[in-house]
Amino acid sequence: MRAKSPRESLTVLTDLVLPGETNYLDNLFGGELLARMDRACSIAARRHSRRIVVTASVNHVAFTKSVPVGSVVTLEAKVSRAFKSSMEIYVDVWIEDRQSGEKTKVNEGIYTFVAVDETGKPVPIPQIEPETELEKKRYEAALRRKQLSLVLAGKMDPKEALELKSIFMD
Repeated sequence: MRAKSPRESLTVLTDLVLPGETNYLDNLFGGELLARMDRACSIAARRHSRRIVVTASVNHVAFTKSVPVGSVVTLEAKVSRAFKSSMEIYVDVWIEDRQSGEKTKVNEGIYTFVAVDETGKPVPIPQIEPETELEKKRYEAALRRKQLSLVLAGKMDPKEALELKSIFMD
């Protein structure tokens, strides 16, 4: 199975924030943004694996800035690391200034998806070969995030989490 670059899974979704999708402060509901992020990550995961994919977890979401009604919001998602059948997808959320068109990053998230067959059984997926400095940084950090999730879920002995240990032992 040929390794792929993160760029091959890149998914860009652009949409307009409508009044019915906002709260009393006229900002996009957090749940609405999460749904959009999940869709973008799902497409990126499917592009990478070329299989049916299911959301395994939402590992991190940062609501850094609000997204006002009328905003043009763009989500950029791509696979940051692939494991045996699971993959981590990083999604960045941007809004455009109405006048200048300048983009500002407002949110980000990290999702985990699993590739499955028609019966729901996990299947192997291609590995990732990061190219840019940001892709390499996210690739390296993905293993630490995975180990931390496994330790917190009780699925990995902390003593076996070598990548986590390296952070504290240097």
